[in-house]
Amino acid sequence: MTFADVIRRVVEKLEAAGIPYMLTGSFASAFHGASRSTQDIDLVIAPTPQQLRRFAENLSRAEFHLDVEDAIEAQQHQSQFNAVDRLTGWKVDFIIRRSRPFSRTEFDRRRSEYTHGLQVSIASVEDVILSKLEWAKLGQSQRQLEDVAGLLRIRWAELDRDYLDRWVGELGLSGEWEAASRMAGVVA
Repeated sequence: MTFADVIRRVVEKLEAAGIPYMLTGSFASAFHGASRSTQDIDLVIAPTPQQLRRFAENLSRAEFHLDVEDAIEAQQHQSQFNAVDRLTGWKVDFIIRRSRPFSRTEFDRRRSEYTHGLQVSIASVEDVILSKLEWAKLGQSQRQLEDVAGLLRIRWAELDRDYLDRWVGELGLSGEWEAASRMAGVVA
């Protein structure tokens, strides 16, 4: 069973519950051109409490291990919860969309794209970059900076740099942005 099989089942359940979502993380990075091996799928979701409960209960009855109460608690704290596909071991991280301005803007910029034989909502390349810079800052992760550097090398000419500059400043990511830019060999 492949990524496409797992994400198809998850997206079907999200859509059945009426939950808007956005693929982000390593799979979004790979879609935009900078891939690395992972067995984690990251999805930002924006459910109502009722939608989330319906989704979590339906998914946990399917082939996934998921704690419904963890999902409800994650929504209350705007954090995340996960589900593990019992058939493959793939882990899906569900990140509750935060209410801050950047998170709302990022979510509004998602696009419907065709990948792995599926039509999915996916984060823009700029928002994948910003998200990875935030993860790098939180966890001081070299791997996240390497992902950003890869995206910068591949997509530099087409990036909305005004958008990136605005959010790098507002989110306090200047150090991470400079480090990734140096790794990529571009002048930010």
